[in-house]
Amino acid sequence: MRTWFYRIWKENKIFFLILGLMFVFRSAIADWNTVPTGSMKPTILEGDRILVNKMAYDIRIPFTHISLVKRSDPVRGDIIVFDSAVSKKRLVKRVIGVPGDSVTLINNVLYINGKKLNYQDLQHSHLTSDKTENLIGVEHTIRIKNSGSAMSNFPPVLVPKDQYLVLGDNRDNSADSRVIGFIPRDEIVGRSKTVVLSLNYNNYYLPRTNRFFHSI
Repeated sequence: MRTWFYRIWKENKIFFLILGLMFVFRSAIADWNTVPTGSMKPTILEGDRILVNKMAYDIRIPFTHISLVKRSDPVRGDIIVFDSAVSKKRLVKRVIGVPGDSVTLINNVLYINGKKLNYQDLQHSHLTSDKTENLIGVEHTIRIKNSGSAMSNFPPVLVPKDQYLVLGDNRDNSADSRVIGFIPRDEIVGRSKTVVLSLNYNNYYLPRTNRFFHSI
């Protein structure tokens, strides 16, 4: 048996080394993440594969969440990917509150540290509306239900040290900090700014070519 393993290694060691380096790269440097739900609509669609920069905040030991070097901290407006211990899933959400922030939501209008955010209407349908939200200098698009929902309000909360408040851009259809609580910094895997490719689940998984390398 040892002779067989040695022969396989000798004949394929370049392949195994390349494979190992690829896994290390995807674990510690960059990877892509499939988005299966619409919780980040209209920014991210079901079927998008987003690029995850795993060195955006930390340099980590591969295959772990152990940080070797802290490079920066998430800021408001960042789209982060994190391994949620509460939901036992890898999730994608937007950072709304950083440590020390006071955040409240009233009828889908955010207040951060007592300041009401600015909104601009974009488009309406029978059930939903898209708006531009100015997250204190970071503009992005959100989607809300015209009739609101149980998710449209929460009282003032203070974001603790080393934790973050995150929301989905699809405000009335997202299991985010309103459901799973604050996100510990050490659960954060990385940051995303780009859709690598996209498959349309409602059209035979055909590629959405207009979303290839689309900025988010």
